[in-house]
Amino acid sequence: QVQLVESGGGLVQAGGSLRLSCAASGRTFSSYAMGWFRQAPGKEREFVAAISRRSGANIYYADSVKGRFTISRDNAKNTVYLQMNSLKPEDTAVYYCAADLSGVTGSSAREYDYWGQGAQVTVSS
Repeated sequence: QVQLVESGGGLVQAGGSLRLSCAASGRTFSSYAMGWFRQAPGKEREFVAAISRRSGANIYYADSVKGRFTISRDNAKNTVYLQMNSLKPEDTAVYYCAADLSGVTGSSAREYDYWGQGAQVTVSS
């Protein structure tokens, strides 16, 4: 069983920045691929970013956040981060982190085994 706890959400003006953190339980965090997804009201959950296991050498972003968001991981702290810059009102959503225990980095929510409870991010115009 893996528990994921997000933190760092909040309200920010357009153009501002936030950093989300996701702390994971378990001794084998470095072997998990990690992802961030988001879900806006009335919309389906969508992929935001993913990072490969161990060194995190492979990173993927949705086109909508490329150049503005940065995913990273600190295996010593069992934590994955999502740095969000130049935020736009359309970034408003609940953000979820997820763990893929197979270690395969992907953009499909179906590939992920465990999910956090979500963190609200609201960007005002």
